Amino acid sequence: MNVLLLLVPLILCDAVPPTAQAPDLLLHHARIVTVDGQFRIAEAMAVRGERIVAVGTNDEVLRLAGPKTEKIDLKGQTVLPGLIDSHAHPPWAAVYEFDHPVPDMETIADVLAYIRSRAKALQPGQWITVEQVFITRLRDQRFPTRQELDEAAPNHPVLFRTGPDAALNSPALKRSGIDKDFKVADGQAGYIERDPATGEPTGILRNCTRFVKVVSPERKPTDADRDACMKALLAAYNEVGLTGVTDRATTDEAIGIFKRLKDRGELTCRVYLTYYVDAALPIEKIEDAIVRAQRHPLHEYNNLLWLKGFKIFLDGGMLTGSAYMREPWGVSKIYSITDPAYRGLLFIQPEKLTRIVRLAMEHDLQPTAHSVGDGAVHALIDAYEAVNKDFPVRPLRPCISHANFMSREAVDRMAAVGIVADMQPAWLYLDGTTLEAQFGEARLAYFQPYRALFDKGVIVGGGSDHMQKLGSLRSINPYNPFLAIWTVLARQPRWTDKPLHPEQCLTRQEAIRFYTINNAYLTFEERQKGSLEAGKLADFIVLDRDILTCPVDDVRDIKVRETWLGGKKVYASR
Repeated sequence: MNVLLLLVPLILCDAVPPTAQAPDLLLHHARIVTVDGQFRIAEAMAVRGERIVAVGTNDEVLRLAGPKTEKIDLKGQTVLPGLIDSHAHPPWAAVYEFDHPVPDMETIADVLAYIRSRAKALQPGQWITVEQVFITRLRDQRFPTRQELDEAAPNHPVLFRTGPDAALNSPALKRSGIDKDFKVADGQAGYIERDPATGEPTGILRNCTRFVKVVSPERKPTDADRDACMKALLAAYNEVGLTGVTDRATTDEAIGIFKRLKDRGELTCRVYLTYYVDAALPIEKIEDAIVRAQRHPLHEYNNLLWLKGFKIFLDGGMLTGSAYMREPWGVSKIYSITDPAYRGLLFIQPEKLTRIVRLAMEHDLQPTAHSVGDGAVHALIDAYEAVNKDFPVRPLRPCISHANFMSREAVDRMAAVGIVADMQPAWLYLDGTTLEAQFGEARLAYFQPYRALFDKGVIVGGGSDHMQKLGSLRSINPYNPFLAIWTVLARQPRWTDKPLHPEQCLTRQEAIRFYTINNAYLTFEERQKGSLEAGKLADFIVLDRDILTCPVDDVRDIKVRETWLGGKKVYASR
């Protein structure tokens, strides 16, 4: 593998002349992967306050040390810029197990065993909910049936919810008034799967959980509980090298959590906030929400906490069978699809979608939309192109969230307009085998097409869509960035020994950019962070091995020894 191994000449921060105050911290005899424009490797780095003041050779940087400078000999260890996750849901994930631990579930039998245990713990008639146990990650590769859920909890309503879709048992359907005569009549997208012979609901709902009259019996966390859980989650992020994260569906309550931590000096990740609004609302209410976000005090830039993004949901999910595709899904036992013409669900019609994204950009918010299927991706590109006819959108960096199924045309159009994307490689690893069983290899040629995107100059950043649980590999979805980096290098789904379209693999340099400078670009902060250069924030991590030269399969096992945020150590493994 060819890697540019050039020693970086001494580079000093323009704002800090060499004769100024000595640095507070100096790292030397290291292998510092700068991720600058030339991807140069340095030996030493100096930090004062929260900023890098010099990067270069050992001799050059060591000369800057003063009597109070802390000098750390890293003995050849590899240093990377702090990693950034472009898409997570920390407020929800942090408290997911607040009421009780939730076991891992890999089979339908695991799901049913958990439901039986909850039935024993709860009073008859109380709701049992199972959240985000995706059918693509069950070895059975299907939803639990209504009958199986009935057997596991005959005296409890059960909601097995995966993203916008769900499976219900008979008590849950009855409690919610969903029967043979029920119709989706509220004007929103939704679909009730029915037995073709009887017309009775099978229990599978597509984007219809709004009709489920669920009342959770679980304990509710207080604000103090939420703050403590969030602090613990951010510490867990630091443990795997994350120094920045985007909350991709923030709410007023979530903003309050982050602000309280920031005010107390307890925010150990830089947080970019993307304000969520229900696109089913009337356009007037959506505009009101956009104006509120624009006027929020946190809309003014702060490198720790910044409200700049705006998010809506455009389609369903590939993990559940409701992503909006350009071609039909096909009749499927995996996804319980019976209609051969079914293409998934598009939640917003084109005219309204264009109005929403235009309003966001007119109010200095970066729009994005959950867009999983290629039909949704094309619809969002259409909307951005329509606005681009009125004013250039490239400086506003309109985003697509997920963008799993794409096309050559979509990539070309994104490049032409300046559209960016946040993407989740772990889905390829976790779900690729099931997706190939559903769609076949040919239809997945532009599934997460990283090579095509990088070659066209489309800026895409890596994220996890972390939703639940602490633990970088047990979480849903796993937030371990080294698993994701390995995935874009190998494109190897689990449960199979065959890579999925290896022609779309990235190089190691590109994979590192994917989780560093590219994610900084996605949040308009490429001049603040994402690489180790003089003048930038001193966010960096120390690894237990060299990510550029270790065997490719070892990348997924990399451990972080230290994580530093703004020149302060926030995690150490020893």
